[in-house]
Amino acid sequence: MKLQLPDGTFRAYLFDCDGTIADSMPLHFIAWKKTLKEWGCNLDEGLFYSWGGRPVMEIISALNHKNGLNMPVEAVAERKESLYYEQLPQLKAIPEVLEHIEAQHGRIPFAVVSGSRRTSVVGSLTTLNLLHKFDTIVSAEDYKNGKPAPDAYLLAADRLGVPPEDCLVFEDTEIGIQAATAAGMASVLVPPPSSRK
Repeated sequence: MKLQLPDGTFRAYLFDCDGTIADSMPLHFIAWKKTLKEWGCNLDEGLFYSWGGRPVMEIISALNHKNGLNMPVEAVAERKESLYYEQLPQLKAIPEVLEHIEAQHGRIPFAVVSGSRRTSVVGSLTTLNLLHKFDTIVSAEDYKNGKPAPDAYLLAADRLGVPPEDCLVFEDTEIGIQAATAAGMASVLVPPPSSRK
């Protein structure tokens, strides 16, 4: 399967990380399930994927609200991240996206724009030997309003010094595509693993 890019000349590529560059969503789901089980909380796989792109702290707060729980947000986030890191040796890149990274690296600037924490993004990109290919990383700590708000993508464009309309966004979630659209950027949807055969 090849990714069909929209028409146009783009001066920067902005990539979501989990599920876009890194085939990490199944590993994140395992980490979430183990962590939440310790607190007597269940996370349905469908809900997990529908919440893709949301910051970790926001997910924990939403689960607290939904289930009438009082999980300590920071501690649960730390535990979930540590269980994800334990699985990093299994991480693979998504070939269809890697192809575009390899083709344009050194020609135009790249940014990673993620709802994950910086340590998680750096861990994933380091494992995949891709960290050096990105000019900037915008992670959950860098903005107040997460996707579908455009804030993170606008910040990345600003850091790269490229107007939003000249950026192409690679995303695997609907809220990520909404964020790109709200930022005035063209985007390409990376299909889920089940559709990439």
